[in-house]
Amino acid sequence: MTLPVSTERDQWVSWGAYHGLIEQLALQVHESGWAFDQILCLARGGLRVGDVLSRIFDKPLAILTTSSYRAAAGTEQGRLDIAQYVTMTSGQLEGRVLLLDDMVDTGVTLVEVLASLQERFIAITEIRTGVLWYKAHSCVTPDFYVQKLDSNPWIHQPFEEYDLLDPATLRVRVKQRASS
Repeated sequence: MTLPVSTERDQWVSWGAYHGLIEQLALQVHESGWAFDQILCLARGGLRVGDVLSRIFDKPLAILTTSSYRAAAGTEQGRLDIAQYVTMTSGQLEGRVLLLDDMVDTGVTLVEVLASLQERFIAITEIRTGVLWYKAHSCVTPDFYVQKLDSNPWIHQPFEEYDLLDPATLRVRVKQRASS
């Protein structure tokens, strides 16, 4: 599938480019020399980023769900909700934590999540942040980022096609592929 041409207003990202950005972020974290104990990703956008880095670094993955982009098919930011619980297979958040998301846009989510984590998890000794995209108008700068965007484009990530897909449409798509 051919993607539209990216502009200052819209940046289109293929699956290959998306995975390449995740790999660049992982390499940047590695080359920094910073040793961390756990990875915490922000769902939904940071899930894939956290999963890949957890596998590369062989570190436990914890998940914290946040949500602020709900209106207009996920394109309008509203009130930030932070889940009460962190999901992880064992133990608790402690030590040095690498906090991952897909991007820092306004920075509000990152600022509020950092404050919440510091208040709720006193065993965390250090938190560093990593994202694929850092928008220059953000009120906070992540510790690790792959691309700094001076403009404010909407980043069309490859998985966003599922935001508007319903089961009936999916059935048609799957049947069409099977008959091809």
